[in-house]
Amino acid sequence: MSEFIGFLQELLEKWGEVTARRMFGGHGLYHEGLMFAIVMDKRLYLKADTQNRPEFEALGLTPFTFPMKGRPVALSYWSAPDAIFDEPTEAVRWARSAWDAALRGHVAKAQAREKAKARLKKRYAPTGTVG
Repeated sequence: MSEFIGFLQELLEKWGEVTARRMFGGHGLYHEGLMFAIVMDKRLYLKADTQNRPEFEALGLTPFTFPMKGRPVALSYWSAPDAIFDEPTEAVRWARSAWDAALRGHVAKAQAREKAKARLKKRYAPTGTVG
């Protein structure tokens, strides 16, 4: 596995530093602190969302799935196209698209947390003074 991770890091080196962390029997790949890909069973899966998912679908690529309670669960990480392994420019383009999807998700979660905090603050704010 570490050989494949090293290959991916080298493939993406023109984009910038890519680090790997072990997780759930595989690895997460990170760029600038955001996880944009996972590696499971020597396969690369890239982060997808509503904006970049059509590109994966157009190539007939599929999401990473795993069984949970007897049912398959799909994650928002989709198979990377094989062509990127031969073309560093395409690899960087796909990685950047996945990183952008990860960033959009991160921003959306942060905004949702802030809205939830504001609702709680409003709900439990004092309504008047007791005198």
